[in-house]
Amino acid sequence: MDDCSCTVESVDSFNNQEIYPQLNSLLEKDYFKFYPVDLNAPCKFWSSSGRCALKSCGVLPCKSDEVPEGLKNGSGEQNGNPQTKTENKYSAAAQLKSGCSSKDVTEVKLSEIDKTISEASNEAFKSWSEHDDAQNKFCELDDETSPTLEYVNLLLNPERYTGYAGDDAHKIWNSIYNENCFNEKHQDDLTYVMPSSGLCLEKRAFYRMVSGLHTSINTHLSARYFYPGRTAFDKDIWDMNAAEFHSRFNPQKTNGHGPHRLRNLYFTYLVELRALAKVAPYLKQQLFYTGSNDIDRQTHIQITELLDKIILFPHHFDETKLFQGEFIQLKEDFRLKFLNISRIMDCVGCDKCRLWGKVQVRGMGTALKILFSGDDIGPQSIVTENTDHNQFKLNRVEIVSLFNAFGRLSSSIKYIEDFRRLVP
Repeated sequence: MDDCSCTVESVDSFNNQEIYPQLNSLLEKDYFKFYPVDLNAPCKFWSSSGRCALKSCGVLPCKSDEVPEGLKNGSGEQNGNPQTKTENKYSAAAQLKSGCSSKDVTEVKLSEIDKTISEASNEAFKSWSEHDDAQNKFCELDDETSPTLEYVNLLLNPERYTGYAGDDAHKIWNSIYNENCFNEKHQDDLTYVMPSSGLCLEKRAFYRMVSGLHTSINTHLSARYFYPGRTAFDKDIWDMNAAEFHSRFNPQKTNGHGPHRLRNLYFTYLVELRALAKVAPYLKQQLFYTGSNDIDRQTHIQITELLDKIILFPHHFDETKLFQGEFIQLKEDFRLKFLNISRIMDCVGCDKCRLWGKVQVRGMGTALKILFSGDDIGPQSIVTENTDHNQFKLNRVEIVSLFNAFGRLSSSIKYIEDFRRLVP
């Protein structure tokens, strides 16, 4: 697999048989499925209208006076904070009222965020926030009291095909790869780098993790591809599209790069797997508080069982190989580049893509934070609350992001096994 001591087959067996089923069940728990996110934050790098970037839905936007007031004014108040009043950029009902074409409505609906949250859940969030405020926070992410921040149910908004493509999507990935590179713009394709490329391990690790994220996203949109109902009475479905997967990863169709991109997914999986193993002692001390003692207790039991399995994996990524000797100065640069990538997520023009981009980049950043904290670095190092004379802390968003990001990688590897049966 390059830069790791294990094989693709060993990861497949471990993930698909041991980790994926248990992790999937865990992510259905309330603690992990409700995610606070600001989808209205402005793009800091270029001018953006904040609308769906698809050409088919962005040519003739509906006029303000054509949108019903009930849709245009949002949903009132949530958690005591007024919601931002914006034109309903993804509402199918608003599009239909304005006379937009049915094709536009179908494609825009794919990117729409389902914001269904029960009143009981909203009340619970208040107690969650009070509980978290009593803890010492290691770092700040989104302000949960911001009027532009909302809770979304990740289970109602699965990562899948949205139709987000074209110039806008290309601009996002081009910025991630090239504007955050280590002056390697001469490289033929930064989505795959090998030891023979001449790059040091630190730079290879950076590109491989970003490429692994990209591969995971492409795997999900291929595995959960949109098939519209043939008639008005047929339901739309999301199912596996072997041809789509084939076009993205077949070596003949990708100048030989496809298999390397898939290996980068496995590399990223191993990095985040190692982070979970290292932070296991800390996580086992947490309450995973939602206000329901029985559910919280069950969540803790499931997490402990999952972490115990992860710890036993025999081929963990070894972070001692990074940032040693003359390469130690790259550590801060490495951190700042991932921070910059997280900011680029606010430039994504598709709400669902932005949501899952934020979740996965934050999860990856949390994994790196864990790997370079602790009493030491290396396979035997752990992270506890009393690390390096400072209390190590992860807040709720970091923990939820870490597990959900790892969940995306885990499900991608499971999907690859399924695609092997479909792709010759």
